Amino acid sequence: MSALRVGVLAYPGCFASEVFGVPDLLTMARNVAGPDGSGYEVSIVSPRRRVAASGGTALDVSPLREVDVLVVPGFELLPGTDVAARLRPLAPEVAAIRSYAAAGTGVVSICVGAFLLAEAGLLDRRRATTAWLLADELARHCPQADVRPECLVVTDTGVTTTAAFSAMYDFALDLIRRHDGAGVARATARVALLDDARSSQAPYVDERLLPRAGDGFSQRVMRRLDQDLGARYDLGALAAAFGVSTRTLLRRFAAETGRSPLEYLQGARVRRARHLLETTDRTVSGIAATVGYRDPGTFAALFARHTGRRPRDYRAAFRRTG
Repeated sequence: MSALRVGVLAYPGCFASEVFGVPDLLTMARNVAGPDGSGYEVSIVSPRRRVAASGGTALDVSPLREVDVLVVPGFELLPGTDVAARLRPLAPEVAAIRSYAAAGTGVVSICVGAFLLAEAGLLDRRRATTAWLLADELARHCPQADVRPECLVVTDTGVTTTAAFSAMYDFALDLIRRHDGAGVARATARVALLDDARSSQAPYVDERLLPRAGDGFSQRVMRRLDQDLGARYDLGALAAAFGVSTRTLLRRFAAETGRSPLEYLQGARVRRARHLLETTDRTVSGIAATVGYRDPGTFAALFARHTGRRPRDYRAAFRRTG
């Protein structure tokens, strides 16, 4: 098998660590594979002669060239930023991405590099992911994309998108696995101290950092539900507390937040349970009772649906000490 040609598209303001992260791991894989491996030819390419990455780091770039895989790193994008204005100066890069895709090159975005792929039209009618913090923003920016905020890596007909920052390694390990085999990928992960068994970014989501949806009415309902997460959910009593019918409560809450009060409550209960699993030694059944579930099995199933991990597995991965 011939060496795989990988190009990393550099552009003004891109994250320097995401420019070099995939190439560095491929270098490790080449060393792990030894003479039996097919290797990788990596180049940092740009339609510009000079590129300064994040923090003003100057990058040594080569002109655009033919590659087998094009990797598009991410850039700083805060929630609420005018995405169109941020992307407008990157028209040369968007045109390059579009050209590579038209030529049949596999295109991969890291983190919010997905917004560049969306601008190039590559995410229309495709499944995609990005950093969980900006997944809703991507869905608004590219309504024709099927955004999967829980996924670490999504590949759909030649286009791959990844979650935030460290998910570039999940992609790179998968690339190594497909190019050099599972053994090389596993050994590379061990050398680099990487988890090669991750499947979801759901355990890492911190809803406190997400913009809180809803206006005055739904915000008041949320605050009331937050006051006693262990109380039995009673839709009728909740509606009566706000002087509306259950039908009106559900309609107004859904119109403002896109979900039901029960769905919000379940998410809030899981959020509280995550905190308790991370910071206390309380039993899973005790935590389940605290957040309103007498049956630990029901709680565990709900927790796994929201986070991708069972409570004990979550505690083992995220327990904080001291």
